[in-house]
Amino acid sequence: MKNNLTNIKSDNINKIDWKLLQNEMKNKFGSEIYDSWLKKIDLVDEFKNYVLLSVSTRFIRDWITSRYLDQILQIIKLYKKDISRIEFVINENIKNKNTDEIKPDNSSDNEKVSFIKDSYLQYNRIDPNKNFENFLLGKSNKLAFEAAKKVSEQIAHYNPLYIYGGVGMGKTHLLNAIGLSLKEKNKVMFISAERFMYQFVKSIKSNEMVKFKEYFRNTDIFLIDDIQFMNGKEAMQEEFFHTFNVLLEKGSQIIVSADRPPNKLTRIQERIKSRFSGGLVVDIQNADFELRYNIIKSKNEDLAIHDPNNIKISDEIIKFISTEVNTSIRELVGAFNRVVSFSRIYGKTPSMSEVKVILKDLLNLTENKVDIDNIQTIVCKYFKISKNEMLSPRRSRYLVRPRQTAIYLAKMLTSKSLPEIGRSFANRDHTTVIHSVKTIEKLRKEDNELNLSIDSLKNKILYKQENEI
Repeated sequence: MKNNLTNIKSDNINKIDWKLLQNEMKNKFGSEIYDSWLKKIDLVDEFKNYVLLSVSTRFIRDWITSRYLDQILQIIKLYKKDISRIEFVINENIKNKNTDEIKPDNSSDNEKVSFIKDSYLQYNRIDPNKNFENFLLGKSNKLAFEAAKKVSEQIAHYNPLYIYGGVGMGKTHLLNAIGLSLKEKNKVMFISAERFMYQFVKSIKSNEMVKFKEYFRNTDIFLIDDIQFMNGKEAMQEEFFHTFNVLLEKGSQIIVSADRPPNKLTRIQERIKSRFSGGLVVDIQNADFELRYNIIKSKNEDLAIHDPNNIKISDEIIKFISTEVNTSIRELVGAFNRVVSFSRIYGKTPSMSEVKVILKDLLNLTENKVDIDNIQTIVCKYFKISKNEMLSPRRSRYLVRPRQTAIYLAKMLTSKSLPEIGRSFANRDHTTVIHSVKTIEKLRKEDNELNLSIDSLKNKILYKQENEI
């Protein structure tokens, strides 16, 4: 009896207490952020090195991921050090959390998307929000889009269809759209390579490989995402190879996505890479400005519809984000979310200079492209004085304020040291620089007109640099 109690107690200690973690998040982020965003998260399940959380919409998931994910992970690691990542499922009503049985879901005759009935795989159920209609087209993704549409209209026309591209470029969206368009008349399997591996290992341990084979080979449309994660796993690759061949022979459509072309896959069997190359291989390239702009503009319009009280982000800022954040679509959306968050917290649309501060780690602009000479020129022009007057020893009021403003902006917008800034202002002492900075900081709190003038000057200085790049 004593041993039983000990075992129960040990199990309870090992399980994550989600209510306790929610209280930690509330303390760390504050009631406003917690009630608006983090309260909406539910714990679905925990595994050896990650947890599966659920939220109700893609927007909430993207917002949490871009703003709070790293800090949430750190909170979880305080209680369970082995957890190294967080994954999300978008599902308003997650059911059968603890069911491990391998079988199709027959809960609805109209639902013909098959999946292994446990919470681990419910993440991969087809998302009705990711369809062809809301996939934004550009030159970079048009070929992949047209190929996906062709497959959805004529099964096995391109078989397999292999779509590759960088992180956050829309590969999963296209796979989801194919499955969504075909699920009414076909049995669709949509799974990631990582989850295929998980179910494979689980079936071996439970001696249910016959069920595994029957389940995965009994499908009309087989969509597998992020195939590169199959690298180095020889036993799983063997099973996948045979599953692949059986599906091809019976005329099922296979669609694969990866982050690189077939010939660049590492530690993947040559015969598998050969099968991939035997179909249609298309890539999604980095999005051009037009596509990035349309994506952010669409997000901004969605916000206006779903949250009419939200402050609208100006077209100038949308164009700026679209120009500067060009590595991936996911990062682009994350940058937009940061700006939206700023506008909500402070109740105003950020200025261009504030946007550049908010996104400073993402921008191609660097502070050393702003030089003191340029700051002096712009400030002198703004206050209608000459540079010789600004640098002179004269202490007339109409010269002192512009001089202090230029010194303040030099301190704020460059990485120059105090002595370096002093030398740029006719060899003034660093104590003069400190006094000027403190004076302007104090006046900004008291003089709204000066505050607006400095914001305007910051925009002129930074925006001029942007045009020169």
